[in-house]
Amino acid sequence: MSLDAFNGAGRDEAIALLRPCLDIDRWCAELVDARPYGSVDEVVAAAGVAASPFTSAEIEGALAHHPRIGERPVGPGAEAAMSRAEQAGVDPADAEVAAALAAGNRAYEERFGRVFLIRAAGRSSRDILDALTERLAHTADEEEPVVADQLRQIAVLRLKGLLA
Repeated sequence: MSLDAFNGAGRDEAIALLRPCLDIDRWCAELVDARPYGSVDEVVAAAGVAASPFTSAEIEGALAHHPRIGERPVGPGAEAAMSRAEQAGVDPADAEVAAALAAGNRAYEERFGRVFLIRAAGRSSRDILDALTERLAHTADEEEPVVADQLRQIAVLRLKGLLA
């Protein structure tokens, strides 16, 4: 979609277009209500600070849409397609790393009660596994801002793709 199309879309339509990037109502509404934007860079800058800070409930709601790392979502939706593309560097053929990611995902979910989230685009399976292992040592208070930052990074990456 072009920036002009985003700027000219109706409010509800524009919010719906942003949801696959980050399904947080307040984030979508802030970006849409700040239109028009003069450039994609302006939208991206606004996206980096919109709805800051996220509430715990917003983070949990947004995470409900994210698959586990290493489990590529199926289906025709925009968010599933974005996730598949982002996880392109996760090699399911590396059985050792795939098993370690699966075990790490389970451990993370047991420890924090939610799916492990990381901006996977441009990262290898090993890089993701290393980050997962490191983050398992966090306390809940240490992990919360990391998750919020990862959500923002993913949203900005997706937004750039949407408006490219």
